[in-house]
Amino acid sequence: MQYKVMVNRQRKWMLYVLALFVLGWGLTPYPDIFLGLLLGSSISFFNLWLLQRKVNQVGQAAAKQVTARALGTFSRFASAVLAVLIALRYPQHFHMIAVVIGLMTIYFVIMIDFFVTSQRSKP
Repeated sequence: MQYKVMVNRQRKWMLYVLALFVLGWGLTPYPDIFLGLLLGSSISFFNLWLLQRKVNQVGQAAAKQVTARALGTFSRFASAVLAVLIALRYPQHFHMIAVVIGLMTIYFVIMIDFFVTSQRSKP
């Protein structure tokens, strides 16, 4: 139960971040940077979904004492390569460094979620 709450909270935060990047893309004079952040973060959000799904499958397999498959590292890596290839193909629309920073967004969200949750749970 607690895992599902954490998963939903992290997905909600990622949607907030994506919405912030959409606003930045539309309202600032730096559309290529925010579009790069949006592309990287979208792929990052997909990778978060993949990771959470695989962790859930591994947890269920462990509860049944069955051997589980890998965590899908290759598919997450391939999606990150796809984002970089899109940015390389269309450099007039996507800022490469922003795409790479966007790809790391899930890790920032997970760390911030951990710190906020651990601070709230302290007596």
